[in-house]
Amino acid sequence: MKRVQILVSGNVQGIFFRAFVKDRANELGLTGYVKNTVDKKVETIVEGHELKINKLIEACQEGPVGAKIDKVETKTLPYTGEFKEFRVKY
Repeated sequence: MKRVQILVSGNVQGIFFRAFVKDRANELGLTGYVKNTVDKKVETIVEGHELKINKLIEACQEGPVGAKIDKVETKTLPYTGEFKEFRVKY
């Protein structure tokens, strides 16, 4: 099991990017959360199997219709198993 932070920058707020990530994470059976940041990025903390996390990262590189992705940064973090589901944080 793995835990990864995904930070997406570009035109990613106000276009249902968080809902897009939540839907993909749920389809893949991942847990964690997605939220907007004050510097207009979208941050995801996700836990699950590495191959499924990689699929979510690929989805973040595409984004929903209307998204313009400038950069996707990832950082591996220590796995904690703290999440029971994947949700949008406000």
